[in-house]
Amino acid sequence: MVGSGFTSAHRYGHQGDVYFNDGRELQLLNHIFSLPPARLDALRGNPTSILQEIDQFATKTYLMNVGELKGSHVTSLIAEVAPRVCVELGGYVGYSAILFGDAVKKAAGEGAKYYCLEYNPTFAAVIMALIGLAGLANVVKVVIGPSTTSLVRLHAEGALGAGIDFMFLDHLKPLYTPDLKLCESLGLIHEGTVLAADNMVKPGNPPYHEYVNLSAKDKMLLAEGKTGSERGDPGLVYENQWIESWEPQAVRDALEISRCKKAEL
Repeated sequence: MVGSGFTSAHRYGHQGDVYFNDGRELQLLNHIFSLPPARLDALRGNPTSILQEIDQFATKTYLMNVGELKGSHVTSLIAEVAPRVCVELGGYVGYSAILFGDAVKKAAGEGAKYYCLEYNPTFAAVIMALIGLAGLANVVKVVIGPSTTSLVRLHAEGALGAGIDFMFLDHLKPLYTPDLKLCESLGLIHEGTVLAADNMVKPGNPPYHEYVNLSAKDKMLLAEGKTGSERGDPGLVYENQWIESWEPQAVRDALEISRCKKAEL
């Protein structure tokens, strides 16, 4: 236990200066699929056990996952709102896609979809393998490519239906705000959409925090003279909740939960 809030049984290893895309992601995949047959079979169709195996691996080789503590806040949120169409921006090795995809399956039932958008094709391959192992391939769909391009394509294909009910933002921090504004401009964000933004303390994301906390008046002023995705939708505002929590390596962090509502103009 560190301080008064960190109680995780799986404290991750030291992050270091180089902490991703150096081969450790494939090492994780090789580790899991090289387990003894009986142990590997015990993981099949068992998302919780797979997450525990990932957490255990990360105690020695750091992985930039959301972790069980912050993850528990989001799974509680999913259980509350039972979203049918979900989007995750930034999948890494699939920890959050497994955790939240399983939560969506339990909360929303048959037909619910969790789209995991990942830029790096190697990471995406790891995600797809672990999603298959977890038995979640009918819920979680992995989309490879830049988040902006993928969002536009999914919208054009009609994959996102009437819009996004839940979105988890955990990709490049400078993309949080422009990707949210893009979704607004495409009509994918609607009254009742719930956003969960990770890493709001470590490393922090002041532009995104400022945007989702704008008043209706200020959002209208910001949109003046802008078009398309730069404009967003000034008719939408958010009610926000700041949740203090911990990174898996016992570093303070926070989630920002934003619930969309129509602006009163």
